Amino acid sequence: MKKEAAILITGGAGYIGSHVVKQLGESGFGNLFILDNLSTGFKGSVLYGKLIIGDTGNKSLVSEILRKNKIETVLHFAAKTVVPESVQNPLEYYENNTCYSRNLIECCVEAGVRNFIFSSTAAVYGMPDKNPVTEEGTPLNPINPYGTSKLMAEWMLRDAGAASQLRYVILRYFNVAGCDPEGRIGQSTRNATLLTKVACEAAVGKRDQISIFGTDYSTKDGTGVRDYIHVEDLASAHIKAVEYLSQGGDSNIFNCGYGRGYSVAEVLSAVEKASGHSLSITEKPRRAGDPPELTANADKIKRILNWQPTYDDLDVIVSSALAWERKLFDEQRS
Repeated sequence: MKKEAAILITGGAGYIGSHVVKQLGESGFGNLFILDNLSTGFKGSVLYGKLIIGDTGNKSLVSEILRKNKIETVLHFAAKTVVPESVQNPLEYYENNTCYSRNLIECCVEAGVRNFIFSSTAAVYGMPDKNPVTEEGTPLNPINPYGTSKLMAEWMLRDAGAASQLRYVILRYFNVAGCDPEGRIGQSTRNATLLTKVACEAAVGKRDQISIFGTDYSTKDGTGVRDYIHVEDLASAHIKAVEYLSQGGDSNIFNCGYGRGYSVAEVLSAVEKASGHSLSITEKPRRAGDPPELTANADKIKRILNWQPTYDDLDVIVSSALAWERKLFDEQRS
């Protein structure tokens, strides 16, 4: 792909999007446009490109950006991502994750955008009978509005791609954690619910305690098992996807995980080890809809995109996440 080709990144001021923007900039892609409404993102997280403040649901704005800048590739991160919130406010999730994605896809087709990379989720698999899950072999059965809203967007992209020249890559994320190794950007999400960040917040004193939901699963230690992927490795998967499509690759779907899982107890133990002190942990009943285990078969992305992770180590993931929380905590106190 020509490095001067124009790229639009929606939600590029958010946690994952900002790391992808950083890697695009560091890789020499110089014509980057970031669209973000800053509801959960931060201006300071955008290290490269031009930031445009606005919504993906604003069709006139999106169309103007695509046509004026001759956008060739779109990476779509803008979404709501908190599972319990999606259960409480399902229509808000269908609006943001499904309807706004539909608007964006339509604008892309009308503007002749060639390549589309979509931020999806392992939540589309629901509670699988077997792990690790595969892209083609595991049934798609989301059990909450978040997962369903993302799957509906996948289907729209599939069908729009079949009816137009738009080619796409769908990346299904597993549990993302960690931050930029140089500490420039990280996960600054307010009221976070992801385990690694919550545990690191507790380790630096921003939370009094942390809860384990379910200790009686049929897993190695009774707590839930997930596939944790460092955000830098996830970002590099997006760079690979951009290059793949620019070289004429066919539309495809890939799991983004390491192919192995860690339990909740193991993650908390790693945070205690990295921080040097114990956490105050409360055991609570299982949450409805939490699968005992959810891990990725990542063979396909390694084979087709030649993606090779470099941060596949729980201690590395936790250490970078903890360093970021310490930085945030120090900034808040100063």
